[in-house]
Amino acid sequence: MPRGKVDAQAAYVLHARPYRETSLMVEVFSRDYGRVALLARGARRPRSALRGLLMAFQPLELSWAGKGEVLTLMKAEWQGGQPLLAGLPLFCGYYLNELLLRLLPREDQHPKLFDRYVQILMHLGYSNSDQVAESELRCFERSLLGELGYGLTLEQDCHGQPVLAEHHYHYAIDQGPVPAGTRAEHNTIRGQTLLDMAADRYEQGATRSEAKQLMRRLLAHYLEGFELESRKLVREFQEI
Repeated sequence: MPRGKVDAQAAYVLHARPYRETSLMVEVFSRDYGRVALLARGARRPRSALRGLLMAFQPLELSWAGKGEVLTLMKAEWQGGQPLLAGLPLFCGYYLNELLLRLLPREDQHPKLFDRYVQILMHLGYSNSDQVAESELRCFERSLLGELGYGLTLEQDCHGQPVLAEHHYHYAIDQGPVPAGTRAEHNTIRGQTLLDMAADRYEQGATRSEAKQLMRRLLAHYLEGFELESRKLVREFQEI
């Protein structure tokens, strides 16, 4: 657990909620300290130096101090360079944040995941393509599960044999790809999709569709059936 004083830490706001009359309780994702809970005292006051700074999806440099589960935010500086998210990319950003809040333990270091998060926010900020958004989400989901120790087996089947592009597989959470022959069956996934996922390659529509279904099933398992609010928002936005 981070204790004492931390200065100039790269971080992003995952969620903020009002606390008492003038303060905010803020969950942040920091590069070197992971997910941290911070109390921003007086952040809602009209003349507070923190007012308007604690926004999601914007790069910040934060300093905090204290002991215990909730630390005190001492300083925040906006770093700039990240385009504002709008439309589908905005809802995708909410989805990323909710995944981190639900699955990432507090105060675990995940610098590689942090760097991937920064990269994906940048890609979302510069693209309004549904294909790019879907690809970025699948990449992040796989990175997150890997960081949590739930890495996907994608290039070898449950018998240790190479996954073949022309074959189909059932994906068992505790075994990985289980061969299902050369014909598609209910709930099977193409070997080509597994290999594409291993390479973070999502140009094919079939790959995007099958990867989405697989990741949804895996995340539902690790979320223990909890349905993410952001996923509902993405679905409603796409229907509109």
